[in-house]
Amino acid sequence: MLKSHNCAQLAEQVGNQVTAAGWIARRRDHGGVAFFDLRDASGVIQVVVHDEQLAHSLKTESCVQVTGKIELRPAGNENTELITGGVELNAESIQIYSTAAPLPFQLDDGNEVGDEIRLKHRYLDLRRPKMAGNLILRSKANAIARDLLNKIGFIEVETPTFTRSTPEGARDFLVPVRLQPGKWYALPQSPQLYKQLLMVAGLEKYYQIARCYRDEDFRADRQPEFTQLDIEMSFVEQADVIKIGESIIRALWLELGDYQITDIPWLTYNESMRRYGSDKPDLRYDLELVELTNYFKETPFRVFQAEYVGAIVMPGGAAQSRRQFDAWQEWAKQRGAKGLAWVSIDDAGEISGPVAKNISNQEREGLLLATAANPGDAIFFAAGDISEARGLLAATRSEIASQLGLAKPDQWSFVWIVDAPMFEQTEDGGWTSVHHPFTSPNSDYLDSFENSPSEALAWAYDIVCNGYEIGGGSIRIHNADVQQRVFSLLGISPDQAAEKFGFLLDAFEYGPPPHGGIAFGWDRICMLLSGADNLREVIAFPKTGGGSDPLTGAPTTITAAQRKEANIDFRPTE
Repeated sequence: MLKSHNCAQLAEQVGNQVTAAGWIARRRDHGGVAFFDLRDASGVIQVVVHDEQLAHSLKTESCVQVTGKIELRPAGNENTELITGGVELNAESIQIYSTAAPLPFQLDDGNEVGDEIRLKHRYLDLRRPKMAGNLILRSKANAIARDLLNKIGFIEVETPTFTRSTPEGARDFLVPVRLQPGKWYALPQSPQLYKQLLMVAGLEKYYQIARCYRDEDFRADRQPEFTQLDIEMSFVEQADVIKIGESIIRALWLELGDYQITDIPWLTYNESMRRYGSDKPDLRYDLELVELTNYFKETPFRVFQAEYVGAIVMPGGAAQSRRQFDAWQEWAKQRGAKGLAWVSIDDAGEISGPVAKNISNQEREGLLLATAANPGDAIFFAAGDISEARGLLAATRSEIASQLGLAKPDQWSFVWIVDAPMFEQTEDGGWTSVHHPFTSPNSDYLDSFENSPSEALAWAYDIVCNGYEIGGGSIRIHNADVQQRVFSLLGISPDQAAEKFGFLLDAFEYGPPPHGGIAFGWDRICMLLSGADNLREVIAFPKTGGGSDPLTGAPTTITAAQRKEANIDFRPTE
């Protein structure tokens, strides 16, 4: 070994001769003596250099080896924030392995740097203790999950990266097959069908930390390639899967977040939408939507003569200026709404604002009671299509919480969303699966889901943390007749089903067991546990918001020779 100890171990080596190696972090010159922080993967140690000429040649972020004696720092010069803050390495010799060029940005954790330049030089960005810590946390999360699942009899199985294209809700990434012109592989959006095949195979308990690929729009908590902890089990019901899911989440938050999760409540999907306008509500604060459709059923105000009228109260919101209320309108328009109706309530309980001028005296007088608002509050309204109006109020709820500081970053709130709809209507009047076409209807709708698809509920469940969906799954259909009825409702003919899912349906001819599972968004979980606000902070080499990689320049064009070799332009003959 080129070093006798890691930096973090040197606090216990006072008086001993040691050899350490790493990178030069911060450096300070004090006359004939220089100091620098030597950083390796374990931590940092302060190095003292008495050779002025040598000290002058040491460049920040150069890779060096230092040999010398560990000594106590002078009284009053200790750094209590470091494990090694009470000692220093008095350098007797320094070997420079490689000298660093001028840095494109400073690596101090507190230094703000644009995402583009950070990602272009990601190897430098990852030298930052915070970033390195995120990857270490992620590695520990993997180990915690594997250890827990292995102990209770789960088997880790890798499933293929090259598969066939199947409809799973997003666009596939496609790969041409050079040796079979005109044929394409698809990268898996999830291991969904393979893990069901493993249940048919009789493994009973499967898991995988799986790479998944979806060609969809980007945002802060989404990447084109992402990781799931994927779990599938045979001979289970919904409560069994939820129990396993909770055990994993509890272990992660206890060991990595030092947080003991108490009982996790269950909310039905319909209740969550009614109370919070979202199927992934942040329950760190109590703001709830108030439905006022019946309250305004006789209203003279045309805007409120709608399918749905709802409201949410902003505590203390009446103190906002007119300019701030106007800013809410622009905020709503940026989200595709026409605006955000509002009233304010003065200290005497009188309401004012654009809406107040358009509703009846009786409606104004009873509004505080109907909304549970108080003097000094503001009330925001949304009306129209129920889904769109609730969506606007849900976003308003989140923005109110942000402005008022109601969602504390050191708080945790978990909730299971259950009884999700099985189907939703398409624009052309047909039906599509809310989850996927292998999700089982729950017992109450097993024999009747075709009669009223909009009311049918599924054995489907999501777990939500602080407003983020961190996992979800379902009990699967294992009965061939039920599966065919679902396909028929979705407009999938037997021939189409055989074309899209034939290999799975064939397997289901050979005694499939009752089974179900759950998949956790691993990037999102690690993001939350690390305190980051973007998935890129917990992924070693992520893409930008536009899907590009500044480090390698991907995606790139390919040459004409590559196109020809891969048969990308192949056209089948008539």
